[in-house]
Amino acid sequence: MKIAFVGKGGAGKTTLAALFSRYLAAEGNTVLALDADINQNLAVALGADPAEPAARPALGESLPEIKEYLRGHNPRISSGSSMVKTTPPGRGSRLLRITEDNPIWRRCVHLAGGVRTAGTGAFAESDLGVACYHSKVGAVELILNHLVDADNEYVVVDMTAGADAFASGLFTRFDHTFIVCEPTVRGVGVYQQYLDYSAGHRVAISVIGNKVTDATDEAFLRQHVGTDLRASMSVSRHVRAAEQGRPRDIHELEPENRAVLDAMRHTVDASARDWRRFHAQAVEFHLRNAEAWANEATGENLANQVDPEFALSL
Repeated sequence: MKIAFVGKGGAGKTTLAALFSRYLAAEGNTVLALDADINQNLAVALGADPAEPAARPALGESLPEIKEYLRGHNPRISSGSSMVKTTPPGRGSRLLRITEDNPIWRRCVHLAGGVRTAGTGAFAESDLGVACYHSKVGAVELILNHLVDADNEYVVVDMTAGADAFASGLFTRFDHTFIVCEPTVRGVGVYQQYLDYSAGHRVAISVIGNKVTDATDEAFLRQHVGTDLRASMSVSRHVRAAEQGRPRDIHELEPENRAVLDAMRHTVDASARDWRRFHAQAVEFHLRNAEAWANEATGENLANQVDPEFALSL
């Protein structure tokens, strides 16, 4: 299952993404955690030394190599440089599997807190005034377009804050999306925005309340998000210890907050994996991007990259 964590800045989506990844791994599942947030904190939240993630190349820095590898021998793609973030796979493309050995994983993936993880890379000084962070996030979209995950395999993505995912079709690349909401007007505002933008695109959404202190906070969330509220995390000493540089074993998480992770797991496992829909949405947004900017940027008609005979599956 492919799972997204979104929310306003500071809502706790990175914390929840890390907790859920560690929880899944501790239960014996295969987990790949991808940091697509402009603030690259997921690996540290998973338990890595702050210096470790910087020692390995980021996905955004490796985009040319990623494109060339995924292109494979697809005759519809003239070169790796003609691939854009929305390019879908076709016959001859290389598909990715979480547990395989491939040059992308070898180059970019490292262990953090027992979880395999990679990041898009932070917004560097050299990017200022000349680049958009979405060019880095495009590496994650390409990977998700070409990734086939099996049962008991989970891809957890810590997304950019707010509704930035709607700059492309990235918001459709998931089997389930968790919106992390604080019990505040701004917190539930991101939920409503996400709901509005994703309408009509068959995006499965649940809300996880965070930093909920009492029944009043819980009632506030239910008033604004209704039955989409799946569970609520209370203020956690376990999380605070990790934020203070004293990470604890995931099994030491407070029972009431462990129950939240259980509820999230049940929600994800009940979600339907629909390969036909997944690939059709990739094609839809690729054609949109091709017409809007990518044809002009590459000097090619990128609609020709779509292989009508290709079917994505395990």
